[in-house]
This record gives sequence, C-alpha cells and structure tokens, in this order.
Amino acid sequence: MPGGRCNSPGYSVLVARIRLALCQLDTVVGDIEGNCRRVLGAMSDAEAQGADLIAFPELTTTGYPPEDLLLKPAFVQDNLRAVAAVAAASRSCAVFVGFVDVAGGPIRPLRNALAVCVGGQIAGVYHKRLLPNYGVFDEERWFAPGTSPLVLYEIAGVKIGASICEDLWFPDGTVAAQGRGGAELVVNINGSPYSMGRRQERLDLLRSRAAEAGCAIAYVNQVGGQDELVFDGASMVVSADGELLASAAQYSEELFVADFDLPEAALGNERERLPVIQLSSESRASAVLERSNPPQRAEALGCDAEVYEALVLGTRDYLKKNGFTDALVGLSGGIDSSLVTVVASDAMGPEHVHAIAMPSRYSSAGSVEDAKALASNLGVELTIVPIEEAHAAFSEMLEPVLGEPVSGLTDENMQSRIRGVILMGISNATGWIVLTTGNKSELATGFSTLYGDSAGGFAVIKDVPKTLVYRLCRYRNERDGVEVIPETVLSKAPSAELRPDQRDDQSLPPYDLLDPVLAALVEQDRSVEDLVASGSDPELVAQVARLVDLAEYKRRQTPPGVRVTSKAFGKDRRVPITNRYRGEPPSLDG
Repeated sequence: MPGGRCNSPGYSVLVARIRLALCQLDTVVGDIEGNCRRVLGAMSDAEAQGADLIAFPELTTTGYPPEDLLLKPAFVQDNLRAVAAVAAASRSCAVFVGFVDVAGGPIRPLRNALAVCVGGQIAGVYHKRLLPNYGVFDEERWFAPGTSPLVLYEIAGVKIGASICEDLWFPDGTVAAQGRGGAELVVNINGSPYSMGRRQERLDLLRSRAAEAGCAIAYVNQVGGQDELVFDGASMVVSADGELLASAAQYSEELFVADFDLPEAALGNERERLPVIQLSSESRASAVLERSNPPQRAEALGCDAEVYEALVLGTRDYLKKNGFTDALVGLSGGIDSSLVTVVASDAMGPEHVHAIAMPSRYSSAGSVEDAKALASNLGVELTIVPIEEAHAAFSEMLEPVLGEPVSGLTDENMQSRIRGVILMGISNATGWIVLTTGNKSELATGFSTLYGDSAGGFAVIKDVPKTLVYRLCRYRNERDGVEVIPETVLSKAPSAELRPDQRDDQSLPPYDLLDPVLAALVEQDRSVEDLVASGSDPELVAQVARLVDLAEYKRRQTPPGVRVTSKAFGKDRRVPITNRYRGEPPSLDG
C-alpha cells in the first residue's frame, strides 16, 4: 500500500500505513549545539529509511530538565536557532521535536513546545497544556500553559495529534479532544524520569488514554542520566484497543523505525472535528511484505534488573557528562561499598575504577579479604591504606582538648572522617570523583558520618533501601552466573566496624522492619498516627520517625545520587530543617 486507504485482507475497516520513527536520545542539558547535531543525524537516518514521521523527546534542543537555564535570554535564543536549523534540514519525513518557544505578549512567557517541521520549514507548533508542578517537576516556575486551539496534521494520509508528556496523564484532556476531533494517531513526546514500576504504569496509562481517545498513541521518551534523574526510554506504541504494538529498549539510545497500519478514526460529532493541516497524503512505507518494517517489542526488564540498570546509566552519565574519566570508592568489604564498586565498574569499565581499603584497628580480617576478592573478581585496582597511624595521631591531639581519652561516637566518627580525608586527598591529586556508599536506609535515619562516609561527589545508592541493596547484589551475581560479590559479603551481619563487635542492628531496627516503615513515612508521606492505627509497632514507628526528622540537616549536605524510588531525598522531598512537626496529633484541648 504505497499510500492512501484501502481494504487490505484481514481488515474490516479502511487503514493507512505510516512508517513511524521514534528516537529516544540521551541529550545533554545545555549542549544545544550537540543536541542539534544528534537530531540532524537521526533525521538523516529516518529519511534514508523511508520514515514518514520522526518524533524526538520533550525539550530535545535544550535537554531536559533545563531548569533555571531558562532564565537566561541567550540560552532561549540559542534554542530557537537550533529548532530553526532542524526545520531547515527537514525534507519529506516530518519531524516532531521538543523545544522552548517564546510566546507573544507584554511579558513574553516561555512555553514548553513541540515544533512540526517538514520541507525546510516549521509547519506548526504545539504548546504543552498541562504543566507538572509536583515531585521532581517545577514547570510552572518557567513555563506558561498552552492555550492555542488544537489542530491535527495529516502525514502519510494519517491524521495525527501532537502532545507533550503531562498532557497524556489526565483523562478528558488534550489527547481525548484530539481523538474526538478525528485523530487516528496521537504522538506524545516525553521527558519522563524512571522510578520503580514506571514502565508498567505508563503502559496502563497509554491503554486508558487510547481507549478514551479511540485512536493509537505513540509515546517517545528520552533516555539517560541528568543529575539525580534517570530517563529510561522504553518508548511505546499502543493501538486504539490497547494492544502494545511496539516498544523500544530501556536505558539505551535507539532510533526505532516501524510500519503501522492504522484504522480510520470513527468520527464523532461534526462540531468536535479539529482543523487538519495536510503535510503529506501518501505513505513512504512500501506495501510489499518483503520490504515492510514490522514493529518490534523489546522485552521488559524485571524489577531488580530495572533498578540496577538505572544505577549504572545514572552513574555513567553523571560522570561522563561532567567530565570525569575515573571513579574512586572506599571499599570496606561490606555490602554497600561492594555494590557501588560493581555498579561503577559496569558503568565506566573496571580500568576506570579505583578502590581504596582503609582498615582500622577494628576492621576484621574477613572484610579486608572480601575487598580483595571483589576487586580481583572485577579486575578493579585495589590499594590498601591502613588508618591506624592517623587514628592514633588524632586521638593524641584531641585528648588534651577534651580532657579525656577519645571514645564512643567521637572515636567512631573520627575514623570515618579520616577515611574521607584520604579519599578526597586522592581525588584532589588525580581528578577522580569519589563515589559515596551510603544507602537510603542510612541516609533516612542519619546513620552516617557528616564529612566522613558522606563526603564525595556522587551518591550511587542514596535512594536504594538496604533490603534492596541485598537483592541487587544477588541479582548482579545471578545475571552472569558468576559470584562477583563474594557470598561472605552477602551473609555476614552488616557493620560499620568502628568499634569492637559492632553491628548495625545495635543502633537501628533490623532492616526488614525498618525499610517498610521508612517507605511509608518518606515515600508515602504517612503519619505516625496513621501507621500506628493501621497496626504498626508504636515504638518502632516513633523511633524511626524521630531519626528521619533529626537527620534532615545531614541529608542537605550529601551529594546527588540516582533516583529509583517514587520519592527520593533531594528534588522530590523538601522538608524544612528547622521543623518541630512530628506527625502526631497536637494536644490543643483545654
């Protein structure tokens, strides 16, 4: 079917074939020139493959999210020059590309926009109507919502609606209006960050919106790490009846080109039909079966694999995009530092990861051996730097000031800070970035040392609860069928080894009890009263809530790290440090 509509065998309604290209790019925020070059390269490839339409992610020209770079007029103008260059390079294949538009009017507000480019010009512009302003999103800070009337674009004989990310997330909105207005396909461009279970959530959403709109939906998402956020790609196309027609891989750049046969829209009320701008009436896709490009469906990753790959991609992109070639990890032989070392090795290559073991008088021989075994298994360089001399020297210096021998928590934290000084000294001398090794359970409860184990440039597992740390380590061993992380690391009781016979459960509740309470308090924002009423142990909940509240000042001083849960410490959660609210009902009577 070279174009137009026909009654093909197997179809009971008129259909049109469109060759659609979805391009999930790993853009770099602020690299307008580089982002533009990558768009032009993908456009050339899509044109060569006979695509009718290529769609790029949200704010492709600027990278997403550009945040307060949008307050710089020169930045916005450079982005406009980039989208003009994209339009000038467009030919027969139409292009949907995200950019920042400047609307008219006295205050000239910015708009999160999609340009429709074809034949060397911009044929239309769509402005995002719904602006997310929750969680990690602050779009109302920079953009005004779109108010222009909706139109459809006829490409390859298919009537297509354009929308941007949040426009898809609410019922009876833009997508539904486009469907009622005659759209046979809605293309939705996205900058949707990853969190656990997000891919399935998006698929369920797409099915609901497609049913509501009565048309197919193509969803294209960006991929890559940007500070705390990781974008997982996983672009998809669903039919009007909710069938997953095609899906791209997670965590990898991909130009996904495929042919789709779309039934003609069942038009509703004449008054609801939207204006149509005709760009091309004939499909460039061949009707010859041998030359067709059928859709493919990438296999979805399991939960632990999904999280692990998010950590790898987020670490790789943070380091590379910020100019770091190598990473430095304090490898204690414990489970947290073992996971960070393995993730860094997968992200950068083992030759670019440098582990430092810093045993103290309290370190067990087993921990040092575990560190050696892990480094050997990975092929990572390991250097052992004992801290006993520094520990003794600091103790001797502090004793006259304190009027007594250094002991207790002061002595424990001093060891951690000595290690931090060693790591940062090596970092200063080499330019390698220090990766901290604290997990979300520790960060939540303040079970870390300020300016000690919290010192560094990137916190790989800061949003990974301790129980998930264990699962990820076992997943990594099982993935390749090789025991990379020694079983002794996984089976021994977790300990900071800062005093004789120390165990984490002497200071914290057991992690299998702690982590569910933390998830309820932090990610679900439930109160102490609510948790107790639902059957949780009152003493446990009160203890955990108190630790979370007291540690807020520490969390503000920790480096960024990969977000994998629905609410991470950082952009997601902004609780005041000076704060006396404890989630318990006040005594106001009398």
